[in-house]
Order: sequence, then structure tokens, then C-alpha cells
Amino acid sequence: MTREDLADMLGEQTAACGPARDALIAGGAFVIWDGLLPANRHAGTYGIRLRHTLRRGHTVEGLAATVDILGAAGEELLRVGCIDTVDKSSVFTIFLNAAATAVVACAGGPRSGTPHTPVEDPE
Repeated sequence: MTREDLADMLGEQTAACGPARDALIAGGAFVIWDGLLPANRHAGTYGIRLRHTLRRGHTVEGLAATVDILGAAGEELLRVGCIDTVDKSSVFTIFLNAAATAVVACAGGPRSGTPHTPVEDPE
């Protein structure tokens, strides 16, 4: 998958898609992992993350919408990916269909606290 392909797939699925697309266009690193998991398993994990961030008074752009989308997708198998901004100040988690031809959901934004190991660009 090319950077341009992925940028084209980032539409208006969630509020984080625009900033994630901007990060790609600006040259941010990205990776799409090979493994597939049912959407509802991701929904459970990210639902816990959503509750945790809300308790702490934090917001993660697109996270609530992503949890809703993943829950509605049920047993659909999804791939997960990650997009970093060039300066590593923000990170976005993306969920794609099994064929990696469509972005299903995206959440992310500014990193909190700790430095991050750079993600390799598969190009």
C-alpha cells in the first residue's frame, strides 16, 4: 500500500481521519500490520481505553466514534495500522477492512507524555 492509497482511504469516517491524512501527506511514517481480528474484539479494547481517557479528563479525537463503528462491525475481520506525524508529536490508530482496501475507523491525536519509538514506513 502506498502513502497516497492510504491518504485516499481516509475520508470522514471519524474526526481523526482528516488529521491522520494530513500527517501522511506531510510525510509521516505509517505501518499496516498483517494480523486480522474481529472488530468487536477491538471495540472491547478501545472501549476500555475510551472510559480510561474520559476518567482522566483526556480526549482522543475520533475514539468514541471508532468504538461505535467497531462495535457495529461485529465479527468483521479488520487490520490495524498506525500513522505518526513527522515530528512524532501525534499518532493515529487506523482500522482497515481485511483486504486493506478501505479504512473503517481512525482515532488519535497528540501523544501523551512518553517518547515513542518511530514506526517504519513500509515504502
